[in-house]
Formats: sequence, C-alpha cells, structure tokens
Amino acid sequence: MLENTINGIEIAASIRSDLRTSVEAFSKESGVPPSLAVILIGDNPASAVYVRNKEKACAEVGITTQSFTLPASTTEQQLLELVEKLNSDSNFHGILVQLPLPPHIRPSKIINHLNPNKDVDGLHPTNMGLLLAGSPYLAPCTPAGIQELLLRSGHLPDGKHVVVCGRSDIVGKPIAALLVQRNDRANATVSICHSQTPNLSHITRQADILIAAIGKPNTITADMVKEGVVVIDVGINRIPDNTRKSGYRLVGDVDYTNIQSKASGITPVPGGVGPMTIAMLLKNTLTAAQAQLLP
Repeated sequence: MLENTINGIEIAASIRSDLRTSVEAFSKESGVPPSLAVILIGDNPASAVYVRNKEKACAEVGITTQSFTLPASTTEQQLLELVEKLNSDSNFHGILVQLPLPPHIRPSKIINHLNPNKDVDGLHPTNMGLLLAGSPYLAPCTPAGIQELLLRSGHLPDGKHVVVCGRSDIVGKPIAALLVQRNDRANATVSICHSQTPNLSHITRQADILIAAIGKPNTITADMVKEGVVVIDVGINRIPDNTRKSGYRLVGDVDYTNIQSKASGITPVPGGVGPMTIAMLLKNTLTAAQAQLLP
C-alpha cells in the first residue's frame, strides 16, 4: 500500500489485540466471557460472509457467539418473538440482527424492539439519542470505526471541516453526530450532503475530511476534492469484472485511483472501513457485557 493509505486491516488488528486482553480480564472477573447472539434471516450470500467474519473475529478475542439462522419466509412477528426471547436471556450480552432484512420485515420495527442495553449495532433510538447528546453508550459500529481510523492514523478531526456524503441512520447521521461533539476526539465543523444537495462538488471541495457513504460506485471523482484531503470511503459496491473468478470486484463510492494522488490520506475498498466496523462490534459487545455483569 502507498504511504497515504489508511490501512483499516492493520488498525483493526491492533484494536482486536487490545480487546483480547480486556476480554480475558473481564472473563476472569465476571466468571463468563462476553456473549453475542447473531440473527441471520434468509440466504443472502454477502450477509452470510459478513456473519462468518464477525463470528471469526469474536472467537479471536474470546467472545462467544451463537447464530440463529432463519429462513427468508420468517415473518416479522416470528423475528420479534426471537428478539424478545434474547432480550430477556441473560446468557447473551449483545444481540446483532444482520442487515439487510427481507423486504417484508421492517428494520426499524426490529431495531426498536431490541433491548438498548444489548444493541451492539448502536441503532436503537435510545443509543442514537445518547450519541446525539454527547454521552454515547453503544455507538453505531461503522461511525465509531471511522472515528478510530481518523484518530489512529493521525488525521484528527479537531478544527477540520468534515463533509459527509450520505444521510443514512447507519452511517451519515451518526458520524456527523460523533464528529461535531465538544471533545478531543471530535470538535469538527460538519456538513452533510445527500442526493438532493445542489452543486455537491462545491461543498465537497471544501472538505478537509470527506466521508463518502452514498452507496453508488465512484460517485466522488478527483475534480470534487481539494489537494491534501483525507478521504474515508464507506462504500462497498460490486461491479462486473470478467478478469476475476467471481465475475466482479469491490469498489467504493470514490474514484480511488484518481483521488489517491491528491489525498493526504485515503481508505481502500476493501481493507479500510470494513474491518473497523467489526472491531467496533467487538468493543460494543464487551461494553455491553461489562455494564450488565460488573458493578
């Protein structure tokens, strides 16, 4: 990787190493390891891969997991009943519902039904409210991972103009809320852009730090950013590639090849934000277990 690459794989490995020590200490003190329940609905191949990666990472740091794999025909009510059962099961300190869900199941309905103390994805309204108030308990994993990437790579947001492209509840809104807070991990001036923003490039060219969470490949081009920008690419998009055995390759939301020469720091896809999301999931699971079991 080039010198200006922000290597999420290496940074996430360092975090997992620290977490392994913390999990071991917690397990000795409490008598049990942190435990995560993972719910997977349907047979989405990408979701299955994500779940396996999360389970592998949990095992690496000493967190136990149990998967609940249900068919795509599972009704919303059946899923709510499983969530309710896990909410009250003290054997599980965290609950992860793998998204996306089948079209007939409303994600907001399921997320709102989670016990916020076990909501390791940090998406329950209670946890989002705490985040906005500046007292996060379980912060959404991808935004928390982005913040750690910036801090650990030396690109502090303090005093910088951060432009967030995307306003989803999973990334756009919470990363803006994290970085605008009055503390030494944030203190940024934050602008949020989206599909209805006129003259998008006028705003993106002002960014000291650009966070792209749009969901469309190569949307941010080199002419849309200034020299020295730090780019965090959250996008994971499949595009056809006949040279690959799979028939596709993964690209982000930014034109990585042409922007890299202008950027002072940039995350690759894959190998940037993705590993950090999983690392923050592990951290949240430990945090949830500590709150539930330690005085």
